[in-house]
Amino acid sequence: MNTPADPREILKNAPMSALQIFVVVITIALNALDGFDVMSISFASPGIATEWGINRAALGIVLSMELIGMAIGSILLGGVADKIGRRPTMLGCLAIMALGMFMVTTSNGVLGSVLAPVIGLFGQTVEVKLADLSGWRVVTGLGIGGMLAAINAVASEFSNAKSRHLNVSLMSIGYPIGAVLGGLVAAELLKSGDWRPVFYFGSIVTAVLIPIVYFAVPESVHWLTRKQPAGALEAVNKAMGRMGHARATALPVIPPEARTKSAGDIFGPAMLMTTALVTAAYFFHITTFYYLIKWVPKLVVDMGFMPSAAAGVLVWVNVGGATGGALFAVLTQKFNLKTLTMAVLLLSTAMITIFGYTPADLQRLSFICALSGFCINAGIVGLYAIIAQAFPTHVRASGTGFAIGVGRGGSVLAPIIAGFLFTAGFSLPSVSLAMAAGSTLAAITLVMLKLESDKPAPETAAQAAR
Repeated sequence: MNTPADPREILKNAPMSALQIFVVVITIALNALDGFDVMSISFASPGIATEWGINRAALGIVLSMELIGMAIGSILLGGVADKIGRRPTMLGCLAIMALGMFMVTTSNGVLGSVLAPVIGLFGQTVEVKLADLSGWRVVTGLGIGGMLAAINAVASEFSNAKSRHLNVSLMSIGYPIGAVLGGLVAAELLKSGDWRPVFYFGSIVTAVLIPIVYFAVPESVHWLTRKQPAGALEAVNKAMGRMGHARATALPVIPPEARTKSAGDIFGPAMLMTTALVTAAYFFHITTFYYLIKWVPKLVVDMGFMPSAAAGVLVWVNVGGATGGALFAVLTQKFNLKTLTMAVLLLSTAMITIFGYTPADLQRLSFICALSGFCINAGIVGLYAIIAQAFPTHVRASGTGFAIGVGRGGSVLAPIIAGFLFTAGFSLPSVSLAMAAGSTLAAITLVMLKLESDKPAPETAAQAAR
């Protein structure tokens, strides 16, 4: 007896429609927004340090605050994306990010608080304490973390099998693209002498993306087919129609044991080793990444250059990052994903070490930082693609969120450790060599990871046997 085609199989095998391509483009834009949001504090750090008179150790703590929020957001909101859907999670995270970016501008200290009048529910004026800069960076990080988990799943689930690695890789290069474009804007805004306009700009752009996601991105067909909430068939057919694919007359029957699977499965016997290895690899490499990203502006300023010039060097880090990520995305179509990722991780170690020995020459610094960004971001792109392949649909956002959350939560130590090493008197070459080791450890971790090719979901096999 013939059974209705599984809509997930249609998406897997059919050419990608214009809407599917546009959704992938939107995930690139959302990751670009992440790039700017994360980089904004780095762009602003020299001005903040000067205005509030904080030393390197204290600045290292400030630079790490959104990483704490990202860790919490990725772990908690990744599970939310698997439970309530990709689309509402993305919209909620955008709102959180916009709020956090804007409220940073109300801060007047790293650990202090300010009083501000607000309008109460019934129109009366009351006073509440606003969180300090560090607190609002944590809030911003919450939104970023949840967004990263959701868009990695979306880029994978709106792709066909042929383009999946390519599209997840392209989504990943949104980060350096956003950092580059944001850096160009920040360099101009910082010329005013005030760091706050950088955050005004970020909050506005974030808010603009909310209606774009609301109207343009349907819920994931993979999520709807697997979860089957009320009205799932209608929602699937609406999404399939918008994407130009055939409508389903019925959804696949999901066995009871499959329907009860949860985010906790990433810690089950079948996936525990995979979860541990991808999380460790991401943690090690992202620690190296955040050393470069968080400290470049301050280090360049300390070499005697203006903050606007430091922002320019950071732009070159991300120009290299975008280029490296784009080239990596193309290479995934021809070479083994894991092998390619391990190679660029080892190159990242070499380039960060070289960065530590680069003299105070702006042109040379820009060139070395661009090459460092090229290698280090290609490694991140590879890790995102590996994570998307490693986890099945029902835990894809949860698995991504956990790997990113624990990785970034642990990497909160990167700017802090570097700050204390500098304060303790260690030289730039010594600190860079120590922080570069993370990428090598990531490559070693990937040696132990086994990735399986895509295979039919259990419920699809059950349906075919009916």
